[in-house]
Amino acid sequence: MLDITAHPFDDDSATPVVAAAPNDAALLDAYSNAVIGVTERVGPAVVRVEIGARTPNARERGGLGSGIVISPDGLVLTNSHVVGNSKHIRLRDTEGVVTEARVLGADPDTDLALLRADGARELRYAGLGNSKNLKRGQLVVAIGNPLGFESTVTAGVVSALGRSIRSVSGRNIEDVIQTDAALNPGNSGGALVSSRGEVIGINTAIIQGAQGICFAVASNTAQFVLSEIIRHGYVRRAFIGVSGQTAPIPRRHAVLAGIENTMGALLDQIDPDGPAAKAGLLPGDVVIALDHVPVNGVDDLIRILDRDRIDRAIEIDVLRMGRLRAIDIRPVERRAAPRSS
Repeated sequence: MLDITAHPFDDDSATPVVAAAPNDAALLDAYSNAVIGVTERVGPAVVRVEIGARTPNARERGGLGSGIVISPDGLVLTNSHVVGNSKHIRLRDTEGVVTEARVLGADPDTDLALLRADGARELRYAGLGNSKNLKRGQLVVAIGNPLGFESTVTAGVVSALGRSIRSVSGRNIEDVIQTDAALNPGNSGGALVSSRGEVIGINTAIIQGAQGICFAVASNTAQFVLSEIIRHGYVRRAFIGVSGQTAPIPRRHAVLAGIENTMGALLDQIDPDGPAAKAGLLPGDVVIALDHVPVNGVDDLIRILDRDRIDRAIEIDVLRMGRLRAIDIRPVERRAAPRSS
């Protein structure tokens, strides 16, 4: 008898017919449930940040930014560029309740600001997670108010870790999270949340013209900044009183000095009353190490000058006229710029 039943695997050139996996629906439901669960847990803690002297009850077009409530007594994290220098700030929650707020401190170097909601208690809040536990490819959810559309949720994955982006102050923000969760103007200051419902980043920036490349300040950085602001009102950093640029080191100078640096921090200007001038540093010196930590450019120099080196005698290694010199210097505390009205 002639068998006319199709056997797709008899012909090597034929494409096998693959039946849909019976658990595809379950996997999709698990993904959806994860996003829904995060939204229900963290969404109510995300607020809209509005600035200006408008009446609190007025309905406004669009929002100026987002924020995340991190404690029941009204501490709110947002971006420094969202609040700017404004002293008239309001927070609008998911139920439409408006609360006046004030800035406890802002750190343009990390684009973070800490607000206090006035007269508000027992707010819905979310906890900060440990961003060091993140993995590339991990599911993340961004919650904010893009383009004024309140409580918008987008999902994506962690695209990369340990990125550096330039802040408005000119410093590099280190340990930045890159994600493909869609962000738009107004999402700044909102929460980047893990599938466990932990805030692991504060959304800060998008690259104009790029698709699917967005950034968030890591929660560990945010934890450091808020603890410094609560304790001191600003983030403490060391200061030596120099300005400079990243410059190449001639190979012959490196060989003569016995160093491996190919780049260094070339000092352009020296503050006459700063620690660098008192230590004897001169314009034209090239910094190649500070406190025995290699310096391969201005960004390295800025990063090394942290709070742990304030008012402590350390050694700075420079090339002067091609010769290596070790100079003792004592950095002082850099004062935060005052906020204007």
